[in-house]
Amino acid sequence: MEKSLILIKPDSLQRGLVGEIISRFEKKGLKLIGVKMVSLDDAVLEEHYYHLADKPFFGEIKDFMKSSPVVVLALVGGQGSVLAIRTLVGPTKGQEAPAGTIRGDFGLSGANNIVHASDSVENGASEIARFFNSDELFEYEKTDSKHIYGN
Repeated sequence: MEKSLILIKPDSLQRGLVGEIISRFEKKGLKLIGVKMVSLDDAVLEEHYYHLADKPFFGEIKDFMKSSPVVVLALVGGQGSVLAIRTLVGPTKGQEAPAGTIRGDFGLSGANNIVHASDSVENGASEIARFFNSDELFEYEKTDSKHIYGN
């Protein structure tokens, strides 16, 4: 099973899109194993966005991500789920994302881009560990799995 972290960013929270975004992941057939609302601090943001830390716009990213709480999701699905999530989310820039994707339907910005989604199975595991304690993640049988993935 593949796991992915989703951050529903401040712009989504402020615009009342949280339920719609979670619903899209659930309708795709992904299993929600963790959810919480948190305020992010510099230490977590610097660790999470380490690959952007030397960019001139990194301060703006930190300010945006601290402007209100975020909703953090841990999702799990079968083989190819991380790629399916990335496809569902759409390209980084909302104005370039196709209609039908989360960013294409709700975003017009590259900076305020609605959600973060893990870009690989490996990053999904490490990102979930960054944002969730083990007692905040739940294992359970989802009875519709056979209807989503087949036998």
